[in-house]
Parts: sequence; C-alpha cells; structure tokens
Amino acid sequence: EITIWDEKNSTTSFRYIWAPELHYINGTWYVLFTSSNSSSNVWGIRPVIIACNKGDKNPIDPACWETQGHYCEPFAGDNVAFNSFSLDMTYFESGGNHYVCWAEKPTTSNIMIAAIDPDQPWKTTSKSLLLSRPEYAWEWNANDWVNEGPAVIKNNGKIYVAFSASSVNETYCVGFVYADETANLLDIESWTKVGYPVLESVDLVNQNGPGHNSFSVDEYGNPVIVYHARTPGEAGDKGLYDPGRHARVKSVNFAVDGMPVLNMTPEEELLPANKNIQIKVIVQ
Repeated sequence: EITIWDEKNSTTSFRYIWAPELHYINGTWYVLFTSSNSSSNVWGIRPVIIACNKGDKNPIDPACWETQGHYCEPFAGDNVAFNSFSLDMTYFESGGNHYVCWAEKPTTSNIMIAAIDPDQPWKTTSKSLLLSRPEYAWEWNANDWVNEGPAVIKNNGKIYVAFSASSVNETYCVGFVYADETANLLDIESWTKVGYPVLESVDLVNQNGPGHNSFSVDEYGNPVIVYHARTPGEAGDKGLYDPGRHARVKSVNFAVDGMPVLNMTPEEELLPANKNIQIKVIVQ
C-alpha cells in the first residue's frame, strides 16, 4: 500500500475526498476521484483526474503520479456538466469511443454521461446527457432523491450502467440503465431503464443498504460486484454522516437474456435447516 496523492501537497484540491477509481486509459493509468475546490466547503466538490505520467509510469511508484491533477472541464456550450455538486466519476470505452459517467446534483442527484478525449480524459468532447434521474419510489427516501455512483459492466453486446439510489441507509440500492454497444450512447433513446432495483437489502443476508458499487473480476476472470453495505445492529444513525459502511464482494451472474444478475441467492439459504434431500439418478 502506497500513497500516490495527498491533499496537503495540492494547492487546488482540498480535503473532502470521495470515491477514487483506477482506470487504464489509452496507455496511461489515471485515478478519478472527487475533491473540494474550497478548503472550507464540504459540498463544493467536483471530479478530479490525476495521471501516472512521470518516470517509468509504474502505478505502484509514488513518483509517477501528478500532485495537482485536473478538475474536469465541460465541452464548450455545456452549462450543466460540473456546474454544481458533482462526484463519483467512472470511465468506459465502447466501439473505440471513450466516455465518462458521473453524478450531478443541480436539484436531484442525476447520472450524467459525456464523451471524452482519451489523451486528456478530464476534457469532455460532447455536451453531457442526463442518463438517469430519480423517478421511481425506490430511488428516493425522505428528502433524498438520489442517483449516484455509476459503474459499467458489458455483456452480450450490451452496456449496463449500474447506479445507486435513495439514502445511504437500509433503503440504499442498485439500479440499471442499459444500451446496445453499437448504439449512439449520447442519444437518450438508445437507453432503457430497469424499473426496479437489481440489488437491495432484501437480497442480502446480514447486510443492508447495498450500493455505490464497482465491477471487477476474481482470480479466475469471473465478474464480481464490489459494493458497500451496512451490518444490521451496529451502532450509528445509519445516515449520511454514519461511516459504518463496509466493503463487500459477491459474484455476478447473467440471465438468459444477458442481463447481469446481482442478487443471486446462495443455494444453501433456499433449503430448510436439516432438510434431507433425496436425489434419484436414472441411467439410460
């Protein structure tokens, strides 16, 4: 474990740091994260990108990483992108085109997407598109109307953007929007939103409020979802200021139509305790 960036060494980014992600973009390692653009404003946050572009560009060498980084810049004429509270940026590539997704909160917290220059991934090359906003009951709780934390997984010719919704308590959950990889991803008509949560508290054992996930693979190359969730019964108010959220990992499965299945229930939990199961084998 090494330190690659410290806000004490930056004159532009300050100490309210959120949601780092490591991505390999066009031959260079980058870390996307969010920081405050003011030392006194916890909510004055915007996406930042730092590059591993020094020395031998070895990402586990602290000397390769930038100190300042780049606050993300909107495309000319885009008056929405990064104009208000924004965070949780992620990156993906499709068909030779490069994109970022993030959460932006002009009023409600929405999921945005824009194309980028892969050589300067902090610069968008298109106007931003509002990809998803809270519209269903499961996407809001009390005064929290939230879509945030986008993450991308591909399967069977489709791109799935997972996002988290509602408050960071037991109501926190994961939803999907998806599109064909060959579609125009900057056209909202290309996207379909799933009208129900694909991972929520009732899907889990001794966990609640799953959300803000990423996708990765295990040592065998199988896809996994990494997310945070709370443990029932732990002390705390279970709200935004309660840090009691723990990192978890579970496998990703796929339905017959290619849709990722995040809430596969372990088989042993489907069987009653001490149930004797008889299996008949017929040899033909």
